Amino acid sequence: MQLKLSDYGLLRIGVATPELKVADVQGNLAAMIRVAEEASTAGCRLLTFPELGLTGYTCGDLFYQQSLLDRVEETVLELATLTRKWGMALVVGAPVRQQGRLFNAALFLAEGRVCGCVPKSYLPGSAEFYEERWFAAAQDAVTETLALGGDAIPFGTNLLFVAENLPDCVVGVEICEDAWVAEPPSGQLALAGATVLLNLSASPETLAKEGYRRSLVQAQSARCLAAYAYASAGVGESSTDLVFSGHSLIAEYGGVLAETERFRAESQWVLADVDLQRLQVERRRLNSFSAATPRQPYRRIPFALEDTLAETVQRPLSATPFVPSRTEDRHRNCHEIFAIQTAALAKRLRHTGIRSVVIGVSGGLDSTLALLVTVKAFEQVGLPAGGIEAITLPGFGTTDRTRSNAEELSRLLETSLQTISIDPAVRQHFKDIGHDGETPDITYENAQARERTQILMDRANLVGGLVIGTGDLSELALGWCTYNADHMSMYGVNAGVPKTLVRYLIQWCAEAEFSGEVSRVLQDICDTPVSPELLPPGKDGEIMQKTEDSIGPYELHDFFLYQIVRLHAGPAKVLMLARQAFEGRYPLSEIVKWLRLFLRRFFSQQFKRSCLPDGPKVGSVALSPRGDWRMPSDASADLWLAELEAAEKQWSQNG
Repeated sequence: MQLKLSDYGLLRIGVATPELKVADVQGNLAAMIRVAEEASTAGCRLLTFPELGLTGYTCGDLFYQQSLLDRVEETVLELATLTRKWGMALVVGAPVRQQGRLFNAALFLAEGRVCGCVPKSYLPGSAEFYEERWFAAAQDAVTETLALGGDAIPFGTNLLFVAENLPDCVVGVEICEDAWVAEPPSGQLALAGATVLLNLSASPETLAKEGYRRSLVQAQSARCLAAYAYASAGVGESSTDLVFSGHSLIAEYGGVLAETERFRAESQWVLADVDLQRLQVERRRLNSFSAATPRQPYRRIPFALEDTLAETVQRPLSATPFVPSRTEDRHRNCHEIFAIQTAALAKRLRHTGIRSVVIGVSGGLDSTLALLVTVKAFEQVGLPAGGIEAITLPGFGTTDRTRSNAEELSRLLETSLQTISIDPAVRQHFKDIGHDGETPDITYENAQARERTQILMDRANLVGGLVIGTGDLSELALGWCTYNADHMSMYGVNAGVPKTLVRYLIQWCAEAEFSGEVSRVLQDICDTPVSPELLPPGKDGEIMQKTEDSIGPYELHDFFLYQIVRLHAGPAKVLMLARQAFEGRYPLSEIVKWLRLFLRRFFSQQFKRSCLPDGPKVGSVALSPRGDWRMPSDASADLWLAELEAAEKQWSQNG
């Protein structure tokens, strides 16, 4: 099924560095046309070319030549006419004349016309730059129009180009040096409503400038809560004193979506689908953005764009948004998260003066991570590991493998270790409440979880300690915890860590924080299936109750969690993205099944999140009712479920 990108708040934009010959306006026009045709065929609807791209940035005193400037005007009009055929907007750099002055400008072309012209605000005049020799700055303009082809074209730095058929698409333009100054014009453009910021640049290449340029683009896109497209001049520019690499980028809210290869002689371009819907959500969510207002009024220039029909979305899309794919990035994140968890618990220990903690260890992933954090926090505070009371609480579903791992790990870490069977207490409880003790229903499972928590809480009272919670972020989202049992603790160190990341954190600990036999046990724990172990094991002692068989794959749920809570995407958009992210791994019916379950549980289980114990936020998604997520416990999920049903029907009908 082909996607109509605007239905999901997406716009396909591009940056291009065409082959260039200095002062060869006709040849440069031909190169631009070739690139624009290719990009248009690929679905691009807004394409940006480099600074002074029609002539070349390095023309020098040739900018004074009447013949060059006359040809530029003819070429601009010719290129503008072609935009109607392509159904796209182009932004090109050229020298333009106005009232006896020459400006380094960007011309916005769409619907067969020149919509407006933005002059450069800041002209560099130091080191290798001499722009003040040829050009006037934007502030030197004496009129707000430009005479071109018999028309009066809007001219100035106060222009916003608004796509009438895509309301969230508002385009602002700045030129090269404008982005490198202390207060770039793009900041004001963003405050005035621009969601897409374009920079036409001719940035010469010097040692280490590539990284600085990338950081600048990323930072400005983050600061402005916008998409930022940066198109830079390439190797066709004169090499008399400088070299240009054609380093062009598209960034969105601090992340790079696409980037060109440097130092290529032939034309090159890249595309990315920017998420305008997400940007508007972020602006509404962050009140510091709305607290600032632009210092001047802006003229809004309307234009129209054709929509893009595409098979897939062109933007980085990870099936594991909480887990970086690159090993070095994953290790860096694990180091940071583990440090946050450790520092948080250490602060609580210092504040309370408590020298003992109690933690239930099962040999599963969550309790293992909590135990490792606790051990390191005790080291940080200077307390002996013996003050950590690790308690195994075997019940009806406990397997030899998990219990053995829990006990061996506790001994190796030199914590205190106790084993308290919950079997007799739970069986007595069944008699007290009239349960037959055989039916494996919700009461059968929850009675075990509550008995374990009661033991941990009462033992903590006895030794004057804290109960360390082990539940993770994914379980909180799904409500996959027993109310007032594993749901509750005195400090929940894993509350901000999603399930898909827990395993990697333990693996990282096995490699970076611990060694020897501890590492061996940690690796085996990582290889153990996720299970609450509340139902009896199989004949061979293997785990029979596997959480993901009941509730669905955690990799799907964590994907849903990130898209819905962090990006505030609706079910239709989540479904579309999940189909692409998990292509070949889960059929449509499977994704819909678990997304429906996620939505139902996320809404219905809010009451558990409304009374969470304290615990540290470690990433951009958190569900604390005191912080990031405030939601009524009785909110209805009907609207979201109806949208999902409609999206499923559409996908099923259209393949």
